Amino acid sequence: MIPTVVWGTGNVGRAAVRAVEAHPDLSLAAVLVHSPAKVGRDAGELAGLGRQLGVAATDDVAAVLAARPRAVVYAASGDLRPDEALADIVGAVRAGAVVVTPALYALYDQRGAPPEFRDPVLAAVADGGGSLFVSGVDPGWGNDVLPLLVSGLGSTVDAIRCQEIFDYSTYDQEDAVRNLIGMGHPMEYEPMMLAPSVPTMVWGGQIRLMARALGVELDEMRETLDRRALDATVRTRTMGEFAAGTQGAVRFEVQGIVGGEPRIVIEHVTRIHPSCAPDWPTPPDGGDGAHRVIVEGRPRIEVTVEATDEGENRSAGGNATAVGRLVNAVDWLVDAEPGLYDALDVPLRPAAGRLGRK
Repeated sequence: MIPTVVWGTGNVGRAAVRAVEAHPDLSLAAVLVHSPAKVGRDAGELAGLGRQLGVAATDDVAAVLAARPRAVVYAASGDLRPDEALADIVGAVRAGAVVVTPALYALYDQRGAPPEFRDPVLAAVADGGGSLFVSGVDPGWGNDVLPLLVSGLGSTVDAIRCQEIFDYSTYDQEDAVRNLIGMGHPMEYEPMMLAPSVPTMVWGGQIRLMARALGVELDEMRETLDRRALDATVRTRTMGEFAAGTQGAVRFEVQGIVGGEPRIVIEHVTRIHPSCAPDWPTPPDGGDGAHRVIVEGRPRIEVTVEATDEGENRSAGGNATAVGRLVNAVDWLVDAEPGLYDALDVPLRPAAGRLGRK
């Protein structure tokens, strides 16, 4: 068994605890938390498993890393604290752990990553013998391995579009939804996530990764942005009221330009309520979310993936599939040479030993 630490118990961390517990080759060694209110609580309770796992959450990072766990699932956010997240991850790699995380989007395409992110990780790998694999939570597989797999089913490929279609009304991360993305703010408010160049900073690595796999050179990257206001006030289960006239939906693209045309596109369509921007793409069954890959070419191929978790919460399902990609890579990384890996290096693993497992 591979002793594995889960660092963080938010939307991603809850799914990570469940995924580690379900994996036949991993054992949950520790759970790290930031909130004092979570210290001492059982990991099963924090993960919503409905049963005790016998692992009490702790905030003692030094003690956990001193025990030299073989793997760490770093599920703490890096959106607003990239330097702190990088320092945490470097510390775990230097302690000899295989680390998997969605927190450092600068390392989605690790070969093209800025030196200030790449160099400390490589130094930690050399010092401690650990490894790092970064994949997105939007989810990463929807913007790399899935579109690349589907592209190989056709004769010709003109363009690849990856869509995340998401209803935030069931999401449990109010600060990000309201302030980073701008839902519920006046239309003149400029949310950080939608500022010029920020979407490219976040998702550009996945565009570069796909371009590298497809063997094409990017001319440049471009962004598009559209925002819609709510026609009526709505109330959500997890985040309260969003007033009429405030931002209720966002649609943006990061486009990889090849030969003057957008050939590799990552598109996000997000709403705070299904009534806003009903003419924009929606999930096929009217649910809370879906991930779609469209390959324009011959033949034209369209694949839509929907996932549910934590009841019927499709937002949690998206997190769970992204976490599954990371956690299910741990045993492969343990067997591989120490290093810095990306989605083109790490194979998508079958659920060996888990069919029918409770």
